[in-house]
Amino acid sequence: MKSYEAIKNIDEDEDVEMGKQQISLQTHTQRLLSLDVFRGLTVALMILVDEAGGLLPALKHSPWNGLTLADFVMPFFLFIVGVSLALAYKKLPSRVVASRKAILRALKLLALGLFLQGGYFHRVGDLTFGVDLKQLRWMGILQRIAVAYLLTALCEIWLKADDTVKSGSSLVRKYRYQWSVALVLSGLYLCLLYGLYVPDWEYQVPTEPSSAPMTFSVKCGVRGDTGPACNAVGMIDRTILGIQHLHRRPIYARMPECSINSPDNGPLPPDAPAWCQAAFDPEGLLSSVMAIVTCLIGLHYGHIIIHFKDHRVRMLYWIIPASCLLVCGLSLDLFGMHINKVLFSFSYMCVTAGAAGILFVGTYLMVDVCGYSRLTMILQWMGKHALMIYILVGCNVFPVLIQGFYWGKPQNNLLKLIGVGS
Repeated sequence: MKSYEAIKNIDEDEDVEMGKQQISLQTHTQRLLSLDVFRGLTVALMILVDEAGGLLPALKHSPWNGLTLADFVMPFFLFIVGVSLALAYKKLPSRVVASRKAILRALKLLALGLFLQGGYFHRVGDLTFGVDLKQLRWMGILQRIAVAYLLTALCEIWLKADDTVKSGSSLVRKYRYQWSVALVLSGLYLCLLYGLYVPDWEYQVPTEPSSAPMTFSVKCGVRGDTGPACNAVGMIDRTILGIQHLHRRPIYARMPECSINSPDNGPLPPDAPAWCQAAFDPEGLLSSVMAIVTCLIGLHYGHIIIHFKDHRVRMLYWIIPASCLLVCGLSLDLFGMHINKVLFSFSYMCVTAGAAGILFVGTYLMVDVCGYSRLTMILQWMGKHALMIYILVGCNVFPVLIQGFYWGKPQNNLLKLIGVGS
């Protein structure tokens, strides 16, 4: 599965421009290079996962329950978007104007996601491009980040009290309404995941053009199931979005039940269950609720940057919630609430957000405290141009551009010359 992003328009560490006056973050505070380094490190991890994931199972997304290196990419991007939003909306001359600009930016990112991930650059090896609107994928990586960005930005714009921050407790009081939103979203997710009744369902798989599609029936009739077939996350997406608009290469196709080459893709076993070929979107509606919570946690880390200037105080206030999130997530996994990236389970959110917090502390210590910025110049550049890199590498635009130049027929392109593709 192709990984991930950060939009430059969103992740800029600047104050929002209001009217003719633009208040720059760099004018008032020293720029935190660790933000760019952290983002660049996540981009590098994305490239590593995309390009080398076929070589090492540890670099692939987990087929279902469990956690691999690839499963940290999306939460890390969401976390850093939240941190950047706290800095971008530090001063708000006009909440209405700020809200209008946040909505416009989210719509731009959503449209970009629909174009890049909705199906236009599909079947690159066959040199065929375009969008079948009947099968347009509504959700995706950029679409998820757009939703998380918008909700987090609106929380930051409208849900701040006027309390003066002098300690950790006063920080929580100032942003208590934002924490309430995070708690409500977490509760809503858990109630729907474990409380919704999932009935039996069926889907069709196309065969030869002249033959009728094959129909598969999946037996469910349960509540609270978190397996691939009968979870509420998939049911909500099938009901609201339509199964034809979901991701057609489900990650659970690499499970032992669905592939004789597991954990790689492969032919179906003779006794494969009926759900193995069903579409399932890893960036679906209900799972995106917990993505918003991850973004809100990053927003809290940004608030600490704004209100506390001492390095030790910052790192202390960062490391405590990060450690608590890690312990909570791992404990929940031991007691049966499994870490699951596809469902974006509560335990997965806790572990990945905690890991993001700890990595951010380490990056901040190395770059902004100890001053080892020259060693990370490449990562800084990658962090500042994350969206461009994602589009070129993560969305197949780079190979599309290369294949646009050929000799005689489209198959005789530069990729074939270097032994890549057909």
